Amino acid sequence: MKTIQKAILNLLFLGIGISTWSQNAKLRGIVLDEYKQAIPNVSISNGVVETQSNSNGFYEVSIPSNKKLTVVFSHISFKSASIVVFLKPNESIEFNPVLNTLQEQMSEVIVTAKNTKRIQGITSITPEVLRKIPGANAGVENILKTLAGVNSNNELSTQYAVRGGNYDENLVYVNEIEVYRPFLIRSGQQEGLSFTNTDLVQNIDFSAGGFQAKYGDKLSSVLDITYRKPSSFGANFEASFLGGSMAFDAVSKNKKWSAVTGFRYRNNSLLVKSQETQTNYTPTFADVQTNINYQASAQWHWSFLGNISKNDYRYQPLTRQTNFGTLDQPLALVVYYEGQEKDQYATYFGAIKSTFKPNDISVLKFIGSLYHTTEQEYFDILAQYRLGEVDANVASETYGKVAYTRGIGSQLNHARNNLDALIANIEIKGFHDWKKNQLDWGVKYTRESIRDRVVEWEVIDSAGFSIPPPIVLPLKNEPYSLYTGPLVPYQNVRATNFTTINRLSGFAQWNSKSSIGTSTIWYNAGLRFHHWEVSAADEIGKSQLVLSPRAQISIQPNWDKDMLFRFSGGMYYQPPFYRELRDASGMVQPNVKAQQSVHLVVANDYNFKVWNRPFKLVSELYFKSMSNVNTYTIDNVRIRYAANNLAKAYAQGIDLRLNGEFVPGTESWFSFGYLKTEENSQNKGYIARPTDQLLKFGLLFQDYMPNIPSMKVYLNLVYNTGLPGGSPSYSDPYVYQNRLRDYRRADVGFSKIVIDNKENSIPKKWLGNFKELAVGVEIFNLFNNQNAITNTWVRDVYSKNQYAIPNYMTTRVFNIKLTAKL
Repeated sequence: MKTIQKAILNLLFLGIGISTWSQNAKLRGIVLDEYKQAIPNVSISNGVVETQSNSNGFYEVSIPSNKKLTVVFSHISFKSASIVVFLKPNESIEFNPVLNTLQEQMSEVIVTAKNTKRIQGITSITPEVLRKIPGANAGVENILKTLAGVNSNNELSTQYAVRGGNYDENLVYVNEIEVYRPFLIRSGQQEGLSFTNTDLVQNIDFSAGGFQAKYGDKLSSVLDITYRKPSSFGANFEASFLGGSMAFDAVSKNKKWSAVTGFRYRNNSLLVKSQETQTNYTPTFADVQTNINYQASAQWHWSFLGNISKNDYRYQPLTRQTNFGTLDQPLALVVYYEGQEKDQYATYFGAIKSTFKPNDISVLKFIGSLYHTTEQEYFDILAQYRLGEVDANVASETYGKVAYTRGIGSQLNHARNNLDALIANIEIKGFHDWKKNQLDWGVKYTRESIRDRVVEWEVIDSAGFSIPPPIVLPLKNEPYSLYTGPLVPYQNVRATNFTTINRLSGFAQWNSKSSIGTSTIWYNAGLRFHHWEVSAADEIGKSQLVLSPRAQISIQPNWDKDMLFRFSGGMYYQPPFYRELRDASGMVQPNVKAQQSVHLVVANDYNFKVWNRPFKLVSELYFKSMSNVNTYTIDNVRIRYAANNLAKAYAQGIDLRLNGEFVPGTESWFSFGYLKTEENSQNKGYIARPTDQLLKFGLLFQDYMPNIPSMKVYLNLVYNTGLPGGSPSYSDPYVYQNRLRDYRRADVGFSKIVIDNKENSIPKKWLGNFKELAVGVEIFNLFNNQNAITNTWVRDVYSKNQYAIPNYMTTRVFNIKLTAKL
């Protein structure tokens, strides 16, 4: 009987809601504490309707229009906050209240809403989307690769390029603390785990260019991640064929202490064994992270962020056969391997952050961090190859095998590389808010100490004749002419570097808001400085200083359509990091200058409704003019710099992103990007840069079965045109401008939610302890596309031709995943 009554009441309320829909408005946002951390389970009431913020602090409440009402936000651990609203019919505004332990917040909301991230041109991604979307490397980077302007053709890597930049041009912050990645990584399958633990994430902000002065000195992008501050005990678990993870939330009885801790283990064997190269592959990627918070008083807050990561990489290739050519003339490369690779990467990271709020208008932050990495890269791999014609006769016993050999040869790779790096940071930041003005400032000291030994060489033998490096004279033309020159390896790098870099950087920026007529305008202007000096073993570099002015203007006209126009730009510098100082011979060049870029970004942000559901279309047109460019080559994910500043370059393009509720209650998006980037080295003329992506399409889609809403479907689709990375190693880019094949990949996931805490259908037995329990199936590379990351170049001794044999990435792979939440 109670069930029938509840159903009748629900239908009654639904009818009332439909009849009064046109008379209502909406108030939505995220409830934050005084340290900008989201607060879940906050009660929101307008005297008629009451709701609660979800686990991410988000809330949405319906407000009667044309009526002055008080909305109250209350939580047992915080002082209440209230606002007075007067909204027009169908008006939807965002308000992010701040609750603290001492004082209540009282304000009156005007019809125009304020959305800080929208004004700054920042893309926000919810943690729920982050955890659910499938991918070979699921996580933050996996989602970023679906955005316009963000490109990658390597599903095994967490690295990404933004608007013509490379992997070293992206800033990554966790809780306002800059984080780093290992130095010696040369292939995606060695990377293992991203620094960011998705189980701990509260908020994700991303900017693809034109970012403010408060962010650091890189040329391309900013990824700003905030870990959550828990309010109650909780736990997450995940297990799949690729590994597993655990995360725990803990809170003390007096609510002063809280912590989130995560453990992760990863094994890429399932993915690597799907490649053409047959291997014995036994990697171990594991890490532990913790974020501990202590609320000393209403004014003082302390936190500690720690991470220990160990990657133990064991790789023993056995055989490989790659078929290529045409239907009329099928060819194949057969390779037999001997030897193995043993790599180890151990990183230790710790940071302490203290936040002091002396009054209502000021906040001071003190941050100290230490990053230590020890890396070892040892390998001896002999590859003996056979290039020939494939037997295409289906009735033949040797069908699919090499029937006629065109060329044979071998390649021996050797390395004994070791690196030890210690990076220390001390930073002071301040924030002041008075009237309609805000001031941010900060000063940071960094000391980088790197000890590096490089010993690696490669010998190539083709048809019994050693192949010299392209730069060695006289040129070899065997077997057609006798060669009397010295026999040298195809490449030989030997260097020992002891490098110290001292940096002092800082910024100051001003924010304000005003009106011109009926339009609202937000201003941001800032200036960064960066001073550094490089000390090598036998040389001290010149002391260098750069100044970086930046500005943003956002205009929101008082139109019926909710549009915002944004103009941003400035001077961006990237002082060289250690990798940018090391040239092709392995030696450090201490006087490398900072690369310089002038950014101009024009954007339009349009919010609208379709099917009475929210949608957003963001369009950005950008141009970057670069000077003092340090040219480089990319092999898989390894970047090698020329360590000089002899080039200039440009990047231009347009990014479009449409996102919204294509399916009610879910967020999906479609993105398109056009990019053209070229460089001119020593006035030789403009050629495509290694990240000249041209076209990019991305799709992230979520759905559920109408009759079975607990059955979810997630689709992640990316298409990129080919990068200019198909040329022979160490070739002159002005001679070889080959492009790889287009990158096409689709990953799909199916998830069945067995237990949902919103449904009370589970008896209170042991299963009743779960807030959520789900079982899923993932299919990586759904259409089994052959995507190449590089080319192997093999010479036919008879025709004197060189063949580009693609090195393919992973094929179609199935994965089963179990997730649980307590």
